[in-house]
Amino acid sequence: MSIVVENVTKIYGTQRALDHVSFSVEPGEIVGLLGPNGAGKSTMMKIITCFIPQNEGDVTVCGFNVKENPLDVKRCIGYLPEQNPLYFEMYVREYLEFIGQLHKIPNFNKKTIDTIIERTGLELEQKKKIGALSKGYKQRVGLAQALIHDPEVLILDEPTTGLDPNQIVDIRELIVDLGRKKTVILSTHIMQEVEAICNRSIIINKGKIVADAPTSELSSLIGNSSILTVEFNAIVPKNKLLGIKGVVDAEKVSEKIWQLTTTHEDIRQRVFDFAVQEHIAVLSMNIEKRKLEEVFHSLTK
Repeated sequence: MSIVVENVTKIYGTQRALDHVSFSVEPGEIVGLLGPNGAGKSTMMKIITCFIPQNEGDVTVCGFNVKENPLDVKRCIGYLPEQNPLYFEMYVREYLEFIGQLHKIPNFNKKTIDTIIERTGLELEQKKKIGALSKGYKQRVGLAQALIHDPEVLILDEPTTGLDPNQIVDIRELIVDLGRKKTVILSTHIMQEVEAICNRSIIINKGKIVADAPTSELSSLIGNSSILTVEFNAIVPKNKLLGIKGVVDAEKVSEKIWQLTTTHEDIRQRVFDFAVQEHIAVLSMNIEKRKLEEVFHSLTK
């Protein structure tokens, strides 16, 4: 395991920010750490990266304990915090060279910096002072410093904050590519981002894990219901639709279009059979699983 978290508790004064949290992450996993503001996500990331100590429990990264071997842990980790700390008076290349020297990277040279600049899309901005960059490019510089020592583990707190839509796509593709060989934990409030790049999601609420599952299976945690949108060529009473086996609710979208909340069964054939019985036609039909936003809201409200 790249990361093992066992019964971690963190207390600030009288507030229990984390309450006996346990999980593990394997190499090649991209794990989304989700939760409302104040849930404990950033606290968990800061403990893993040795920025703050836990009150109880153990955390190991690449086999090193965060309390006993913090320097070894930091060598294994690339960390992009939510508040991206940068030296605004330094030039991009100068800053990355400085970070590389701090890490004491073997065979560190100009080519190392060129490679990371290219990977993070900083070619056009590399000769500028960091303070003169847009927020999106400052975020890219932060990601570049997290990657420059080629860490086994990446901890990314809101990595696409401030990026425009094209930059977001580029960074997501980069994270997916990195996740093929590295362990990645990222925190985000963008549910589409989780669905696009995370193969597993951990949801924290009030300091406790309330869900830990493959992202594609999260909807099953609040029931396997789906939404079936059906357009008929005639007006259909709601009570007749509720009579179809597997339909648990029906909401009218327009005069002839209905959204049917269904059980985990695929009831499309039953809807077609119903239409034949009623001597009407089905003009269109579309089925969709519960959206991740619904799952998140249900588990954290």
